[in-house]
Amino acid sequence: MRDQEPAPGSAERRLSTRETAELLGVKPETVYAYVSRGQLSSRRAPGGRGSTFDAREVETLARRNRREGGGGSAAPGGELSVRTRITLIEKDRYYFRGVDATALAARHTYEEVAEWLWTGRLRPGVTFTAPAASVAVARRAVHALPEHAGPTDRLRVAAIAAAAADPLRFDLSEDAVLGTARILIPTLVTALPPVMGDHHDEGPLAHRLWARLSGRPADDVSLRALDTALALLVDHDLAASTLAVRVAASARAHAYAAVSAGLGVIEGPLHGAASGLAHRLLLEVLDRGSAGPVIAEELRDGRRIPGLGHRLYTGEDPRARALFEILEGIPGAAPALAAARDIEVTAARHTPLHANVDLALAVLTASSGMSYTAGETIFAVARTAGWIAHALEEYGERPLRMRPSGHYVGPRPPQPLPE
Repeated sequence: MRDQEPAPGSAERRLSTRETAELLGVKPETVYAYVSRGQLSSRRAPGGRGSTFDAREVETLARRNRREGGGGSAAPGGELSVRTRITLIEKDRYYFRGVDATALAARHTYEEVAEWLWTGRLRPGVTFTAPAASVAVARRAVHALPEHAGPTDRLRVAAIAAAAADPLRFDLSEDAVLGTARILIPTLVTALPPVMGDHHDEGPLAHRLWARLSGRPADDVSLRALDTALALLVDHDLAASTLAVRVAASARAHAYAAVSAGLGVIEGPLHGAASGLAHRLLLEVLDRGSAGPVIAEELRDGRRIPGLGHRLYTGEDPRARALFEILEGIPGAAPALAAARDIEVTAARHTPLHANVDLALAVLTASSGMSYTAGETIFAVARTAGWIAHALEEYGERPLRMRPSGHYVGPRPPQPLPE
């Protein structure tokens, strides 16, 4: 928005950029993010130096931000900020309800970590089971999909089918949503077609999921790696899919619908599908014996190298570090681990780059005989628990608070009717 000239004879009280920032509780440069979004108007100060802002506008905006402090508000840099008690990312580490997430994942199963995320309590030995009726309707829906359907297609259809079979889905009380979560997650996994004939429909979720991803028998270390990957990926602040879930929950969509909203976003190559790109890159490096020519071709074609770097971490992604440590104990993973390190070293020759969790997932899937889409499935199943946690948190907030205002930049009305 361009600065406006003061109206002749205007007597309203004006604030400097610094005064405005102090009232809003933001950095001075953030004030202009409000201007660009149309939430504040500015005028040039006398003499053309700096800008001034209408005090009443500023005070109104400050009151609204304070009133909606638990909801969507402008964070430094003009980004959406949502107060949450679930995940904290800080100094190349991340925490679930204040507890180091990698330590939780190392010591507890995915189901136990999910319970911690939902309730703040651990339930040692907990497993999730789904009623036969829920599984049956989800399986029929998934079976009806075309053979080329992707993993997220299957999970989304399974979630919708399970919702349609649940007459209590509209109960948004905490106990009801937790009951839904403990049924929905195993339903999603069990509805997926198994790769191998001898598959599990009971026991730890990682055991059941393995049979849907790999045709190889699983040893204890490999199952632990898969279970740890699920626990590490359960939540990661306000990712795009999580924001979609919170928007749906803000409109009081039921838990199945909120999860469906997350699944609709996670399929993108910049989110849940990113590990598939890293998987293919890893296989090509293994096939050619060196990362050098593969990286060169990626860069020549104008593509970024998948599996490297993360905007929230200056160093190595802690999720990748934790998963790599377990994979080092699997002899069959050694070639893929070496290829991953080759990719990291080659691409980071001039710029500091570190492996992210997508590359670690690619090592797990590639060394376990899984498809390149397996990482997307692992990611989506894992994140479902986090989405439920965010939906629960959002159900406790003011309805429809996740609705930003549009900043119209089209032609000003009235415009003539089109011929």
